[in-house]
Amino acid sequence: MNALAVKGLCKRYPAFSLENVSFSVPEGAVMGFIGRNGAGKSTTLKALLGLVHPDAGEVTVLGKSFREEEQSIKERIGVVLGGIDFYPKKKVRLLSDVTRRFYGNWQEEKYRHYLDLFGIDQEKRVDQLSTGMRVKYMIALALSHDARLLILDEPTSGLDPVSRDELTELLRRIAADGQRSVLFSTHITSDLEKCASHITFIKDGTIQHTGTLADFRQHYDYLRQPGQELTLEDIIVSVERRP
Repeated sequence: MNALAVKGLCKRYPAFSLENVSFSVPEGAVMGFIGRNGAGKSTTLKALLGLVHPDAGEVTVLGKSFREEEQSIKERIGVVLGGIDFYPKKKVRLLSDVTRRFYGNWQEEKYRHYLDLFGIDQEKRVDQLSTGMRVKYMIALALSHDARLLILDEPTSGLDPVSRDELTELLRRIAADGQRSVLFSTHITSDLEKCASHITFIKDGTIQHTGTLADFRQHYDYLRQPGQELTLEDIIVSVERRP
């Protein structure tokens, strides 16, 4: 079963459109969602989560229609979107107390495990946490209500190289048991080289290719120069240059 299946998603604005966006995230996969800034990554995530109303399309999460079972589905997913932050002067403990009330399947033991694992001090205010620690805190909250699917929008932007390496390793381990999946939207493709098992590439609101990382490289192997090791960044740059 797929953790997430998106079929025919469309969202039209005067200056930009998502057109027939379709892809799926298998259970146990880390799906890298790539494309230049403005390609439609964030719009796709907001549309599939119902944060903006799509003009067409179907979204299925863990075998359930998002449109029909939104409330129960939100119990099973964790979302970290760029540009969304907590109240900066509130303590972590207070934010956690508020968050746990929304989830019937909250697991306090897991929550404390991830706080210890990530080294998060509950008595600190949000504005005392580094950017990397804020991302880890949001992931800790998601894992504490047993999220089966994590959806992350540019979580490594602004992080130092060590924090980015720690986060990509964490995402790889989260999906390693085959029970949880990750959709990881980013323009920092070197991070995906370290943790992604699958890739979906979007350009100008249209999916260019989706599949396993190995399949993706094979699909674009014609771009490789003799002796060149073709990276995800090389592929994006080459495809973006084409009309």
